[in-house]
Amino acid sequence: MTQHDQQVTAADPAPEPRPIRQLLAASVGNAVEWYDWYAYTFLATYIADQVFPKGSDNSLVPLLSTFAVFAVGFFMRPVGGLLMGAVADRQGRRAALTVTILLMGGSSLLVGLTPTYAAVGLLSPVVLVLARLLQGLSVGGEFAASTTFLVESAGPGRRGLFSSFQYVSTSIGQLAASGVAALLVATLSDGQMDGWGWRLPFFIGAALSLVGFWIRQGAHETHRTPAEEGDRPGLFDALRHHPRQSLLICGITAGGTLAYYTWTSYLPTYAELNTDISKGQALLAGTISLAFFAALQPVGGLLSDRVGRRPLLLFFGVGFAVLSVPLLKSLSGSFGSLLLVQCAGMVLLTGFTSISAAVNAEVFPARVRAAGIGFPYSLTVAVFGGTAPYMGTLFKEIGSPGLFPVYVAVLCVVSSVVYLRLPETAREPLER
Repeated sequence: MTQHDQQVTAADPAPEPRPIRQLLAASVGNAVEWYDWYAYTFLATYIADQVFPKGSDNSLVPLLSTFAVFAVGFFMRPVGGLLMGAVADRQGRRAALTVTILLMGGSSLLVGLTPTYAAVGLLSPVVLVLARLLQGLSVGGEFAASTTFLVESAGPGRRGLFSSFQYVSTSIGQLAASGVAALLVATLSDGQMDGWGWRLPFFIGAALSLVGFWIRQGAHETHRTPAEEGDRPGLFDALRHHPRQSLLICGITAGGTLAYYTWTSYLPTYAELNTDISKGQALLAGTISLAFFAALQPVGGLLSDRVGRRPLLLFFGVGFAVLSVPLLKSLSGSFGSLLLVQCAGMVLLTGFTSISAAVNAEVFPARVRAAGIGFPYSLTVAVFGGTAPYMGTLFKEIGSPGLFPVYVAVLCVVSSVVYLRLPETAREPLER
């Protein structure tokens, strides 16, 4: 063997992936994605004033407003899960993660640059709807790609721990969006917020997306692509060849996503609607409980690596089935009551959120794992998680607010039945 051959041979082995770099690549990007997603939610009232003015004679404007705020983002998430999941399965996880974060950065920038209705008329809501379409596409694709990437990056006996960082980073993104929005509202006048202040968080999000893109460029690929294996999966191969697994993802997710959106997003509003707690106290309780929730996730992930996935899932499902009604009925209108109810729910919820990425990834073979997870998961989130605030408000409007806790409990019973029949996969090798 010549000296040149020896040099080539020595250079052939790919460097071992660094776990911290892998976690950072998935988590930072995911946090940025959710920062952008929630920034829109927190600033929706300012956006509506500029893009969907009250008293407009054009009947399309309020229609587009409703469509944009309540439907578009969640509608596109299953599409994003399917399309970006297919990219992850065909081109590699890193390629999909790169696309999703650039897509989110571009859509965030588009929201920040959206012209006002006063300046361009109907084009203003059209631009905003387009931006939300892209954001929904990105968020749906992000879960599919980052879930598979995180779990495939984990070493032996660490898939649960790595999985937990999916919701650690999601919570950090939500807290960052809330903090930035609160800081701007506290430091700028109403006129400044209405004029240009509401745009700043989206420009920040676009800049952060470039940071996430740079970090992800240095990540180690975890999936042998079809070009290497000689097998190119079709867009609907996961649904066609693994229908049982697809339905299983829906059953695993249904109760979890309803409980998640109820406890992390809707509960402050639910408390305001059904008790006399002030908006400020409700939001403060929500912020504190969300930070507590983020800290719990690695604990749940580590525990699942020790005792298995199913005990934690049943802890969540049975816990919410039994306690949803008494917890929500115990809200008294005091800050302490709301904080206690939220934190108790967060402990139960950790049984699902800390390991959902691992459980989902362990259901599908590597060839169709990202698309197999992305579509049924995002569809279930859109149907049950995205409608949680609507259902809670609907029950209140028809004069039966007590039915909402029952609705949460019933769906968690359904998911608990699925968990009981779920095979234990914590110690099984993950197909590569």
